[in-house]
Amino acid sequence: MLCFWRTSDLAVLLIWGVFVAESSCMNGNQTSLNGSLPESEVNTTLFVQMGAKALLCCPAPPMTKALLITWVIILKGQPPCRIIYKAETKETSETNCTDRRITWASTPDQSPDLLINAVALDHDRLYSCEIATPQGNFLRRHNLQVLVPPAVTLLPGENRTAVCEAIAGKPAAQIFWNPDGDHGTKQESHSNGTTTVRSTYYWEQNNVSSVFCFVSHPTGNQTLPIELNGSGGKSLGSYTLYIISSPIILLIIIGFIWLLKIIGFRKCRWTRPEASPAVEEDEMQPYASYTEKSNPLYDTVTKVEVCPASQGEVNGTDGLALSATGI
Repeated sequence: MLCFWRTSDLAVLLIWGVFVAESSCMNGNQTSLNGSLPESEVNTTLFVQMGAKALLCCPAPPMTKALLITWVIILKGQPPCRIIYKAETKETSETNCTDRRITWASTPDQSPDLLINAVALDHDRLYSCEIATPQGNFLRRHNLQVLVPPAVTLLPGENRTAVCEAIAGKPAAQIFWNPDGDHGTKQESHSNGTTTVRSTYYWEQNNVSSVFCFVSHPTGNQTLPIELNGSGGKSLGSYTLYIISSPIILLIIIGFIWLLKIIGFRKCRWTRPEASPAVEEDEMQPYASYTEKSNPLYDTVTKVEVCPASQGEVNGTDGLALSATGI
């Protein structure tokens, strides 16, 4: 079973951190309206998802009593950034401040709060606002925690395993399996403050047809399914890719074979010799010569045709005999 009670702590922590930061601003505004002074020092933790806006609030004494407003931003590996506003002269000065994404939420004389338009990982810092009044100084510190949603993947592994990853999340995500079984989880920290969590699920029962990977994170929860078989797992995406790619490969092979046949047929037609009329005359010539030279009947008829008609007049009997001989 999925252990939802384990993930509730993260959700409550996220809601509590945002609520404390926002309600502190609201409480400060309410105390200023009532004319009473806020607490002299307040520490808060503010959780903001990367890319969202963040409002950093100051203590809220009546602005008519504020003499000096000082913001101090602790930078990693750099000198602190200081923003100072003098109420008497309405002048603002900055020291070591280069991040233009951090601006006044309004004008300093109306609101001393700061606004981060798009929170990034390098905004994960400590911010403090101090207001000096004739009644004393008031300080509020914000520990800004930037939340980064992880990229979640679920893939089949080797030897009857499935691997679920929550890549580059901040804070580190938690991974659970359903049905609950034998699994191992490892974490890999990155230099930018994010963490990759990798969980490998092992199963031995042949009756397990599918498992679910549940990833819990303050930015949102995700559930991914994967189907299993006897030797390993196949995700639905893998089956879809196989079904789509197989017909395409088959069509490519058939088209290639058909192209080879067409090329071979054309080569045969181009290289076939045509019959020469001269050869046919040469082949007929021996037969004609044989007929003219060796046929006795052809010779006799020829002789009869060339005989003059006067020879038949010499003797009727001789002409008849000659005719008989020709026959």
